[in-house]
Amino acid sequence: MQQIIECVPNFSEGNDLNIINQITAEIETVEGVRLLNVDPGKATNRTVVTFAGTPEAVIEAAFRSIKKAGELIDMSKHKGEHPRMGATDVCPLIPLSNISLEETAKYAQKLAKRVGEELQIPVYLYEAAQTDKSRNNLSIIRAGEYEGFFKKIKEPQWKPDFGPAEFDAKRGGTVIGARDFLVAYNVNLNTTSTRRANAIAFDVREAGRTKILNGEPVLDENGEKITIPGSLKHVKAIGWYIDEYGIAQISMNLTNINETPMHIAFDETCEKANARGIRVTGSELVGLIPLKAMTDAGKYFLKKQKRSVGVSEKELIKIAIKSLGLDELTPFNPEERIIEYMLQEKSETKLIRMTLSDFADETASESPAPGGGSISAYVGSLGASLSTMVANLSSHKKGWDKRWEEFSNWAEKGEFYKDQLLKLVDADTAAFNKIMDAFGLPKSTPEEKKARSKAIQDATKFAIEIPFKVMETAFESMQVAKAMAEFGNPNSVSDAGVGALCGRAAIRGAFMNVKINAASYKDKNYVEEIIEKGGKIEQEAELLENEIVKIVNQKISEG
Repeated sequence: MQQIIECVPNFSEGNDLNIINQITAEIETVEGVRLLNVDPGKATNRTVVTFAGTPEAVIEAAFRSIKKAGELIDMSKHKGEHPRMGATDVCPLIPLSNISLEETAKYAQKLAKRVGEELQIPVYLYEAAQTDKSRNNLSIIRAGEYEGFFKKIKEPQWKPDFGPAEFDAKRGGTVIGARDFLVAYNVNLNTTSTRRANAIAFDVREAGRTKILNGEPVLDENGEKITIPGSLKHVKAIGWYIDEYGIAQISMNLTNINETPMHIAFDETCEKANARGIRVTGSELVGLIPLKAMTDAGKYFLKKQKRSVGVSEKELIKIAIKSLGLDELTPFNPEERIIEYMLQEKSETKLIRMTLSDFADETASESPAPGGGSISAYVGSLGASLSTMVANLSSHKKGWDKRWEEFSNWAEKGEFYKDQLLKLVDADTAAFNKIMDAFGLPKSTPEEKKARSKAIQDATKFAIEIPFKVMETAFESMQVAKAMAEFGNPNSVSDAGVGALCGRAAIRGAFMNVKINAASYKDKNYVEEIIEKGGKIEQEAELLENEIVKIVNQKISEG
């Protein structure tokens, strides 16, 4: 599971497109990074850039862009409406997929250290990357802005975390940190009243509203206004009227979607709106969103309906879009709105995007790939699909309502194994191509020969690991087949049996690929270990297949 982080640097230039383009060009030179958005502002004289990718690639791209911005932007001549203190004013890293905020913070610290040491720019850490909580707030760090930092940086409490304690007149200072993903999200109302939209916003937003008594704010013993907190943590909200749509909306910033995800904010807003005689008609996503936020929403609404959540990613997204009304105002295209889809190279999923007939034709062609490894993975995915189907049918079987969640859990497992095996279809062909590429490397000099030999061995090991992963995953999927044969919908017991047969076939086929690739790998200890593990999986799969087939045949004979 690939780790993905997002980076949203803010550069102090919003008018000169030549400068902006040179900075973003640096980002695009880094492999493994995708530039997602460039948003220049003339009044603020500031450009917000969004890009994402693997962590190491992202911090390399961030470093190059910070370096280029320092070369091109002269802060001594900068004017703009937005608070700022440097050519690269702020550079947050945001965890998107398969990575925690704590891990992301370490990458922010690594980037900050490199910027401070190699570029000699004063760098301050903020939010999750800053261990000193007295100086982790961006607005506090930036107080005094560029003009005030010549003096501020000399104060002991404002010594930079990295870089010199001398303020650079041309480049200024930079703030680097890690924060959670922020979702800009609007909820649509069947009213044109900004006042009523604001009332609902105050009901749900964390800051709530000021407590009023007899038309006056209620004060505490220190003379401060007492507030009544809203019902949603990590939510900022305000009501407004959108002339373009002719409706009022509640505009939200969801600052921690792990604790208050989009679907919870939506449902809570529906409840508060209903209490005020207003109906939520849909919602609007501004910008991009992580895949997990959409699939979690799909699962949430399916569970509310007491339906199985073990359905495809595509179906989960469809359920989320319809349940949240994300397509009420404008079409919602997941390929353009989900970050992981924006980052995905089409070549990575070339085979599984094919039609069944095209895939068969490609396999039958004179090209050596896809070969047995990819086919094994695909057969395994079909087996997992069949087992998942039985679980879903069982979850929805009339009279089995009390057991829907049990079967939903099995279906979710099966869906996971199916997805993993589908990814391995393309991964196996990619592994074969890596070997071919390695053999094509130059070998004229001793150095080239050494590099070529290492590349061949690295690619060979990868080509062993992929089919071995197929074996492991297909074996796990057979556990779902067994469970469905034992207590799933009896009308579909033969499907569970076929699922088990596919799983066993996938394991045997993948093991052949492990062995043929292992034959040319030089680390014999590794080869011996992987063959032993593979042999054990193959033996256990045979026993499990026999057990499942016995159960299936017995149930068929019993009628």
